[in-house]
Amino acid sequence: MFKANSFVDVLKHLAVMAVIIAVLVIGFFYVYLPSTTNHGETISVPRIEGMQLADAEELLEDQNLRYFINDSTYKPDQKPFQILTQDPAPGAKVKENRKIYISVNMKNPPMIKMPNLIDGSVKNAELILKSYDLKRGKITYVPDLQENAVLKQYVGGKEIKPGNLIPKGSVVDLHVGNGLGNTEFEVPEVVGMPVDEASVLLVGQGLQIGNILYVQGSSEPAGTVLKQRPFAEVGAKIRVGEFVDLWVAGEEPIQAID
Repeated sequence: MFKANSFVDVLKHLAVMAVIIAVLVIGFFYVYLPSTTNHGETISVPRIEGMQLADAEELLEDQNLRYFINDSTYKPDQKPFQILTQDPAPGAKVKENRKIYISVNMKNPPMIKMPNLIDGSVKNAELILKSYDLKRGKITYVPDLQENAVLKQYVGGKEIKPGNLIPKGSVVDLHVGNGLGNTEFEVPEVVGMPVDEASVLLVGQGLQIGNILYVQGSSEPAGTVLKQRPFAEVGAKIRVGEFVDLWVAGEEPIQAID
């Protein structure tokens, strides 16, 4: 009889303990936890992209949200401290005290090394400048035999050597060769010479052969230079790299076809 009563008491104690445990579990998960975590309560993330950092900070604080700057960059077309991106996106549902990750536009541009544009073409310079987030400015053509080649590079009116530090986004002006030399001399006289000898003479003085026009019916031997342009007049000047057109007696030679 004693054993039976003891067994019944054990069952009663176990039942009481089970009820207490159930009450604690239910109270923790359905009363305490929701009250401390705002279970089921969410906030729509406001759009702060494009806002100034100070304004965005005030807005987020009013809505019990926080922010964290995880990136910064420099965009010259945007205002300093303007928010460029945000995560989560506007309209996303989050809980209170959630961090909003943002990227911000820097106030001052970072310094970068000036690339080497010298001796390259203008087209190549434009591609390099774009890859460095630099802008091509004014192109000034100067006398030089390297036609369309970059000779010097300037930022703010000052010549910049490759490797010098400049602000990112700077405007780079270029001095470019016009294909003509800067040295002037008297126009050489080639009228009356065989065209082959005239060509050798002109090229040897740094000039280029322009158009060769053949004239039939001349009394001069075939292949003789009858006229030239520019003319070899007294005081006439020409620069290295310029063209000289020739009029030649006879018929135009037939080019051999391979």
